[in-house]
Amino acid sequence: MRNVPHFHPRADRRKLTPRELCRVKKWREAWYADLEPTASFQRLFDHIPGLHFFAKDKEGRTMFCSRSILALHHMESESEMLGLTDYDLNPRTMAEAYLGDDARILAGKASSIEHLELWFDRLGMPDWFLVTKLPLVDKQGRVQGVMGVLRRAADYDMQLPLFQGVAKAVEIIRRDYAKPVVLGDVATFTGQSMRRLQRRFQSAFGINPQEFLIRTRVLAAAKLLEETDLTATEVSAKCGFVDGSSFSQLFQRRTGMTPIAFRKKGLRRK
Repeated sequence: MRNVPHFHPRADRRKLTPRELCRVKKWREAWYADLEPTASFQRLFDHIPGLHFFAKDKEGRTMFCSRSILALHHMESESEMLGLTDYDLNPRTMAEAYLGDDARILAGKASSIEHLELWFDRLGMPDWFLVTKLPLVDKQGRVQGVMGVLRRAADYDMQLPLFQGVAKAVEIIRRDYAKPVVLGDVATFTGQSMRRLQRRFQSAFGINPQEFLIRTRVLAAAKLLEETDLTATEVSAKCGFVDGSSFSQLFQRRTGMTPIAFRKKGLRRK
């Protein structure tokens, strides 16, 4: 096999003097000020597979997002997403969790946040995403918003200690949510006590396994309400809820709407 040359950075490269560096920074500021804001660096994220980008103002309104974020929410153009908040896009409990992180950044209590969050994939099912959030500051250094990137957790991420003990349980819930899932049996099947399973879910997602199961069922129900003509009772049965009354209560608590109101809103959008 032919030897491949190794390339290294130049050791004798020139370093700018403090005065030169100051001058270049001023050039950069003037150059950047002349760029079209909506055609800036964030457009790169449209061309990086599997990576999603968003930026929000202090009020939590979406200002920028990658095309992949639009795809997650089944939107065609940025104009559909512009100005929407997490409450407009997600069930209330999930929106509150996202905004809790944002509030820490906006208040200066965190310079960055990197953790695991429960998001939706394109099929509307909850899935693991690794999220990094940073503050957006103005020229005076004041925090004016939050920007972030997220990507779906890859197979190697599943080996992280954070995932140990919850990966199998999540797959069971995602697969069998329409059946009468007994979480105690899930814990036994994954070789741990119910208490340990709850602790690990709380560490990984910030919610317990019961809430994860409910959200999975609510998301599946929302998809059926939007895409089929099944009655609310039929949707309830197909998604594993005990009865129609329980379905209506749990659905409204997590989406802010009854199943009927949710369907009507979807029809108005069409």
